[in-house]
Amino acid sequence: MSQTNTKETPRNAAAASTKLPLSIYILALGTFLMLTTEFIIAGMLPEIAADLEISLAAAGSLITVFAAGMVVGAPLMAILTIKLPNKLTLILALLVFSAGHVAVALSTSLPLLLGARFITALATGAFWSIASVVAARLAPAGSSSRALGMITAGGMLATVLGVPIGAFFAQITGWRGTFVALGIMALIVAGVIGKCIPDQNNDLSQFSLRSELAGLRSPRLWLVLAACATTTGGVLAAYSYIAPMLTQSAGFSPSAVPWILAVFGVGSFIGAILGGRIGDRRPHLLTILVPIASALLLGLIYLSSSNPFLLLILIGLLGLSGLSVNPVLISLALRYSQQAPALGSSLSVAAFNLGTMAASFFGGKMLESDFGAQGPVLLGMAVVALTLIPAIILATPETTATTAS
Repeated sequence: MSQTNTKETPRNAAAASTKLPLSIYILALGTFLMLTTEFIIAGMLPEIAADLEISLAAAGSLITVFAAGMVVGAPLMAILTIKLPNKLTLILALLVFSAGHVAVALSTSLPLLLGARFITALATGAFWSIASVVAARLAPAGSSSRALGMITAGGMLATVLGVPIGAFFAQITGWRGTFVALGIMALIVAGVIGKCIPDQNNDLSQFSLRSELAGLRSPRLWLVLAACATTTGGVLAAYSYIAPMLTQSAGFSPSAVPWILAVFGVGSFIGAILGGRIGDRRPHLLTILVPIASALLLGLIYLSSSNPFLLLILIGLLGLSGLSVNPVLISLALRYSQQAPALGSSLSVAAFNLGTMAASFFGGKMLESDFGAQGPVLLGMAVVALTLIPAIILATPETTATTAS
């Protein structure tokens, strides 16, 4: 009898040790808020533009400036907070995040809105980078990748629930009410993190900035970062300005926009899960096939923009394909920046947002061009196709590294 117990107890302990702690799900809730606020503008462009009496392209600059803040904030905050306890950094980031949302809700001019969005983005970059580090440390032995996947899933869930619900809420309370609600939720999450996230010794304080920067010399890392920027930027060039296309070209009513955003969100959530599983075995194959599929779908959306039924199907498929490679690209970035995990992780966040920033800026230009509401889609198709350049370069000489891993 005792022999049986000695055999089963380690198994039970091992099974228990593979469960992710509650604190990781709390961090995922934080990333859910971060991605919700980044893309919530996409569902409220007409309302914001009308309220501030500005053009749709000018309202779209609120997406651009947030992405710019993330590009700067992720690596900069990783450096500036390297000496602070991680738990304190997370709480401070959420407090600044909340204050920024209140400032957005109270702003009455575009310059004030842009400034508040930029400060909020700096806090978002700080939270996102540190949350990944904390999650990896809190994960059971051998489960750090799964913990990081949960953090990523929290962000993906924003496109499923956060953005559509926020857009729907904005139609009831006005777009300012949505930002107030996000600010309140950030305060709640900050309080929960203060109680539930254990204090940690910040091992990053032992690293020197010189050693971190030396770890970023890998050419493969920068190829991965280029792929992060183009694959995300291409899809979001279309997604950021999808509301004008749906209402002006396809004839959908404004009240239908949140539901269509939900279709894209469900597709992206499922795609992230499938992409993570397939990417464990065939990472480079996925980084090549996904941009091909996304470019084709964007081309079909451009040609079918006046067909509501077909457009709805294509948008769902774009969500399924477009962002599915993101977890794979993050894992590749971590692989090629082994000597600089903090900056490597933050730079992948920065690269995704660099693509978003460029996409929203040039997407606004295309919106004002002769292509009209379909212009951002055409731009997105071209940008996504550029992903094939770094993806193929990474895959061709990588056979030995792949087999070794």
